[in-house]
Amino acid sequence: MKAIILSAGQGRRLLPLTAEQPKAALLAGHQSVIEWQLQEISQCDIDDVVVVTGFGTEHIERLIAAQSYSNARTLYNPFYAHCDNLGTCWVARHEMHVPFVIINGDTLFEAAILRRLLAAYSAAPITIVTDSKTDYDEDDMKVVVSGGRVRNIGKRLDSAAVTGESIGMIRFGTLGSQRFRTQIEHMMRYGTGLQQWYLSAVDALAAADIVSACGIDGLSWCEIDTREDLENASDTVAAWDRDRDKER
Repeated sequence: MKAIILSAGQGRRLLPLTAEQPKAALLAGHQSVIEWQLQEISQCDIDDVVVVTGFGTEHIERLIAAQSYSNARTLYNPFYAHCDNLGTCWVARHEMHVPFVIINGDTLFEAAILRRLLAAYSAAPITIVTDSKTDYDEDDMKVVVSGGRVRNIGKRLDSAAVTGESIGMIRFGTLGSQRFRTQIEHMMRYGTGLQQWYLSAVDALAAADIVSACGIDGLSWCEIDTREDLENASDTVAAWDRDRDKER
């Protein structure tokens, strides 16, 4: 199984911390965001990791090169300043001819989440990881699940219908890979793909009844968009370290 990490963005909401280095290179506790991701992925059944870079690519390349346990390589998106992450997926579309997992570059997750996704049975070609909580804010990527299928994904969904949020991790099977490639190519050619999130493509595919959800309630993850998020991420990974020390 391949993992594709989308780490091309700068992370402007974290300025000035991201003035010279991308969000994925920032420290969360004692190591960077990308190092945490690679560490957790290394504990799962993933044999190929592609990190799609853009802003400050040299920082990510340096961090990956220093990982003795990592099977990661980089793919540079030269158009990162002119597109959102759907465009980054378009640049990486040639890597999507086998089953793969997309992971957002600003999502920290414990390995148990990825293992659950990889182990989850689903007849659907695409499986999106979801979590639930009491209230959702305007920045959450919300989902509506009904009858075992994801019906809608977006930030502006009717709160009464929302059943969870996407954490930024999706598995694509063989058919799902093909359908996703076709969808992003169509949106880039005929739509406003440069300004869209890749989840817009998954939302369009959900209408074809081919997207399922993998719930991870109770497992630990966080997203990093702001300084407050970065502080929370440091607390989150510190808790992982404490829990693992207790297990040793």
